[in-house]
Amino acid sequence: MARPRLRHRAIFVSFLVMVVAPVLCAAFYLYVIASDQYASNMGFTVRSEEMSASSELLGGLSLLTQSRASDTDVLYEFIQSQPMVERVNHRLDLAKMFSRPTFDPVFAYHSSGTIEDLVDYWKRMVKISYAPGSGLMGVQVRAFSPEDSQAIAQAIVDESTAMINDLSTTARSDATRYAKEELDIALTRLKAAREALTKFRSTSRIVDPSADIAGQMGLLSSLEAQLASAYIDLNTALETSKSDDPRITQGRRRIDVIQTLIEQERAKFGIGGGSEDGVQGDVDYPTLMGEFERLSVDVEYANKAYLAAMASLDTANAEAQRQSRYLATYEPPSLPEAALYPQRAILVLVSALFLLLFWSIGVLVYYSLRDRR
Repeated sequence: MARPRLRHRAIFVSFLVMVVAPVLCAAFYLYVIASDQYASNMGFTVRSEEMSASSELLGGLSLLTQSRASDTDVLYEFIQSQPMVERVNHRLDLAKMFSRPTFDPVFAYHSSGTIEDLVDYWKRMVKISYAPGSGLMGVQVRAFSPEDSQAIAQAIVDESTAMINDLSTTARSDATRYAKEELDIALTRLKAAREALTKFRSTSRIVDPSADIAGQMGLLSSLEAQLASAYIDLNTALETSKSDDPRITQGRRRIDVIQTLIEQERAKFGIGGGSEDGVQGDVDYPTLMGEFERLSVDVEYANKAYLAAMASLDTANAEAQRQSRYLATYEPPSLPEAALYPQRAILVLVSALFLLLFWSIGVLVYYSLRDRR
């Protein structure tokens, strides 16, 4: 019968030291020292609600669109970020919750750690499952008491809702900001055009040059009719009276006066000769009409631009009101009853397998080196 040699005893001792002893230590720690951890599960997704126009759907019914993948991606990163940890820590004192075990150096948090340490530990205790295609997100929160795990999970929901609301508010503000800026520019332009037209009317003392011209043309027509009548009366007097008749002198003076008035009126329109002293009238209607038309066009253009800007703002406001994001929770934070973590049997089994693998590799290396001698 073959007796075990020294190397066989050494291999057996190494098995005890490298495999059995570490596994027993790990099992002792997991089953005796490690504290129970309770997991609260929840699930939610980001939804977008778009209100249909009244012409398309009476009663203001709403249609739920597919969840916005980009918003869910943002939320996925936000839950794991330092700002989320800081907000929840401010509400619940995470350092105290995660360091409740009296002695558990492996699974408990060291309360003297920095915020970066707390963020790293947070990623160990908060597990996220996310399906980009459907937009559904599941979150599991672990803590050392059922109430703590549920409280942390509810805080995550509250902070996530606040973040999504901020995104929705920012999106609505951006949608209407540019329309408001265009409206302010159009309003400023309209005010300037109207002020210029008012200043023109105050300076020229003419509200509407077109109406004033119509009046002046009526006066000119009346003077021309009087001039024709004066010529008829003069010719009649020349045929029936002597050359020194006072009616003839009076008729010629009347014709001269009427012709002078006609020339003055024509000078206002820029036609005919000037007045007898070579000076035009006080009012230059062509210039006034050109200035009035220019100002009127400016006012009309500014008014149309203002109305278009108002319509654009109304449309932007309507679109902003029709679109909103919100957090839809399909699984509220649960209150666990049993401690599922740490998974002691699985951890012991995995430790035993890895230790056995390393020990086996070491033994094979030993025999390989021994056979080469």
